[in-house]
Amino acid sequence: MSTRTDSGSHRAIVVRSAHDGAVAAIEQREAPQAGLGELVLDVQHSSVNFKDALAMSGRPGVLRSHPMVPGIDAVGTVVNSDDPHWPSGQTVILNGAGIGERADGGLAERVVVPADSAVRLPSGWSTRSAAAVGTAGFTAALSVLALRRDVSADAGDVLVTGAAGGVGSFAIRLLSSLGYRVVASTGRPDDQGDRLRELGAADVIHRGELSDSGGKPMQKARWAGAVDSVGSTTLVSVLAQTSYGGVVTACGLAQGPDLPGTVLPFILRGVSLLGINSVDAPHEKRAEAWQLIADTLDEAAVTSIAPQTIGLEEAIGLAPDVLAGKVAGRVVVDVAR
Repeated sequence: MSTRTDSGSHRAIVVRSAHDGAVAAIEQREAPQAGLGELVLDVQHSSVNFKDALAMSGRPGVLRSHPMVPGIDAVGTVVNSDDPHWPSGQTVILNGAGIGERADGGLAERVVVPADSAVRLPSGWSTRSAAAVGTAGFTAALSVLALRRDVSADAGDVLVTGAAGGVGSFAIRLLSSLGYRVVASTGRPDDQGDRLRELGAADVIHRGELSDSGGKPMQKARWAGAVDSVGSTTLVSVLAQTSYGGVVTACGLAQGPDLPGTVLPFILRGVSLLGINSVDAPHEKRAEAWQLIADTLDEAAVTSIAPQTIGLEEAIGLAPDVLAGKVAGRVVVDVAR
């Protein structure tokens, strides 16, 4: 139950060290103070992303200092601001922008966020639905925007790797809603296949078709484009199987950060590899991505990807399952619970 007070004392998940094991705990914190260009938010909902699970498990490389509050998503109401664009009472969305990494994040009842990275909650949307989309859906939207500039819906099959995860799930829904024929790649086709088809995938393949393809620098062209959140040898195979003039967006490294391939797909087929950075995206890209989300998705679609809502304490316990790949889709955190 929430213990937030009028003076701003509030609950938060706090990570005090970078060591494997149970290092995250609920603490009571004093009111944060906003600086120039910042907003103080009363957070209603956040989510558990892979980065958040790493941070709560004490893995190094996510939180830049300690103690710190994890949570790269925050949806809440402006408490105070020196920016006339963000009056008190305005509900806003924050994805990335350094929160939960360089500064305290959204797994708290109150947080300070950069004003220039905030996006207004779309009309008719709940704070829960916006948090359900979160960084995963925002990243998927940035990927789709980049891909569709050069790949039309009638160009051929579009591949989504890591399809059972949050980015993959939203990419499937967005692309299929825009008329693309989507092929989903997952390591769990037997238990996730039906769900991925319900999201809009026309076909589901096992990720082994990509990761075990032999590593040939050029392979039979299969994809007009792709959204990849896996990296490493899977991304190399995707590039090798992409048709002339195709576009592949890269937004993750679930398999690894290496890219052990060649330049041949780029110079023989004119394939484009576009990097997607959701953390430092400027405001205009954030607004464009959220406009695509609002125009394309409805609450039922979002709920199908993120049916579960948990409280702060449960978020800590969920982290190991997220890291082990046992959580499909998205999980929303009601910070008042």
